[in-house]
Amino acid sequence: VQLQAYGGGLVQPGGSLRLSCAASGRTVSWSTMGWFRQAPGKEREFVAASRDRNGGLFYADSVKGRFTISRDNAKNTVYLQMNSLKPEDTAVYYCAVALNRLIDVRTHSNYADWGQGTQVTVSS
Repeated sequence: VQLQAYGGGLVQPGGSLRLSCAASGRTVSWSTMGWFRQAPGKEREFVAASRDRNGGLFYADSVKGRFTISRDNAKNTVYLQMNSLKPEDTAVYYCAVALNRLIDVRTHSNYADWGQGTQVTVSS
């Protein structure tokens, strides 16, 4: 599967961005799709995941209530709506897809394919 992520940019604290990740090569509606991020000097960390097309949404505690993950199965695309952004959200954001439906959605090594990353910078 090839993943193309886009939608990052520079935003002020309190602002919003929506990231998109389009998959090609196979239908991913029954596969877990996730978003991870990596800030300079830090480990890649889990942000959010959608277990499959029937639901099962998961969030890191640091983004719960501010970020929303969703899917458009017809477009083979997953989105990450990010509201109330904070400077500590600054990172490169990566989308990822698993080969199938995951039980453990938070471990990055469980995902098979990754997008190229999109930079999100939250700064005044």
